[in-house]
Amino acid sequence: MTFKTLRNFVFALHRYIGLSVGLIAIIVGLTGSLLVFRSEIYDFQLHSHIGAIIPQGEPLPIEKILNAVKPVYVNQPDAILQMVYAPTKPDAPFNVVYSTKANDWIENYVHPYTGAVLGNNLKPNAVQHFFMIVYDLHETLLAGDIGTKILGIVGLLMCILTITGVILWPGWRKLIAGFKIKWNAHPKRVNFDIHKVVGIVAVVFLLFTFFTGFCWNLSELSEPLIRAVTLSPQKVEPMSKVVYGKTPLDIAAQFKTAQAALYGDATLGRIYFTAKPEDALRFRFKLPQEKLVSEQSNVYLDQYSGKVLRVDNGLKLPLGDRILNSFPPLHFGTFGGLPTRILYVFVGLVPLILFVTGFVMWRYRYRANPSNLNHPMELSKKR
Repeated sequence: MTFKTLRNFVFALHRYIGLSVGLIAIIVGLTGSLLVFRSEIYDFQLHSHIGAIIPQGEPLPIEKILNAVKPVYVNQPDAILQMVYAPTKPDAPFNVVYSTKANDWIENYVHPYTGAVLGNNLKPNAVQHFFMIVYDLHETLLAGDIGTKILGIVGLLMCILTITGVILWPGWRKLIAGFKIKWNAHPKRVNFDIHKVVGIVAVVFLLFTFFTGFCWNLSELSEPLIRAVTLSPQKVEPMSKVVYGKTPLDIAAQFKTAQAALYGDATLGRIYFTAKPEDALRFRFKLPQEKLVSEQSNVYLDQYSGKVLRVDNGLKLPLGDRILNSFPPLHFGTFGGLPTRILYVFVGLVPLILFVTGFVMWRYRYRANPSNLNHPMELSKKR
C-alpha cells in the first residue's frame, strides 16, 4: 500500500465518521459545556432552599447525624439507609440518603453543626429541572440504556476521528502552516484553516472527553481490557460473614476502625451502607496527599465483626485503578482547577465548529466533482 493510498483511506475514514456521528457529538459537546458548572449551580439552588450554613467548629459525629434523621422515618418501616455524603466544604450539609418502596432515593440534608434536618428531596425548580434534562441528554440521549451504549460507540468513533484528524493535519509538513488562518483568503480556504487549527488545538481535550465517555458507557469491555493491559487484577467485592440473630456493629466503632486502617489523616467522603446481610460496609476517604478532587481510598468492613476486609489506599493503587480513577478529572476538566473547567466550556463547542466546517469542506468537494453535476439535487438547484 502506497503512502497516497493510505492517506486517501485515512481521509475517507475521517470524512465519513465525521458526517455520520457529528450531530450526536454536537449534542454531547453542547450539553457538556452546560454541565461544567452544574455542581456550583446546584449548590446555589440548594442553599437558597435550606439557607446558609455558618461554620461552628468541628462537625457533629456521624452517629449523631444519622440519629437526627431516624425520626423522619420512624413511621416508615420499609425505609432503608443507603448512603451518607459528608460535607466537602465547611458550609455544606450532610446528605443522608434513604430509600422506600415508594421512592428509591430520598436525600435528607442535615446541618453539620446543629444536627437539624434542613429538608429532604427538595422539589427541583425550573433551573434544576432543566439541568436534569440536559444531564440525561448528555448521558443517555434521553434513551436509557440503549442511548448509553450508542454514546459509548460514538465516543469510540470520535476517538478514531480525532486520531485521523491528527494524521491529516498539514502542520506535519510545515509547523507554522498548521496553526495559521488566512482570514483574507477565499472562504473555502478560511473554512479549511479554521477546521485544522481548532481541531489540533483541542485534540488532546477531545480525546480526554470522548475516550473516557467510551470507557464509562461500555465499561464491560473497556475495564477488563485496561486491567489486562496494565496487569492490574480484577477486584472481588468483599463480603460480610453473616451472623444470624446478630445486628450490625455500631457505626461509630466501624468509622474509627475504617479511619485507623488507612494510617493517615483521612477525610470522610461517603459511607455506603449495606443492602443485603452479606454486603460489606464501605467507607470512602480522601487522604491529604491525594491530588484528585474526589476520594480515592476505600475501606471495606465486615458489618458484624468489624473486621477489615479490604483497604484501597488511594496512594498505592495498581496502575489500572489509577487510570480508571483519572477518568473523572479528565472528562470533567477538574484536573487543572478553575482554568481548565472554563476551558472545557469552550471545548464543548468544538464538535459544532468542526462539524460545520467539515460539512462545508465536503460540500465544496462534492460540487467540484464532475460526476455529481447531474445529480438530481444539483439539477433542482439550477432550475
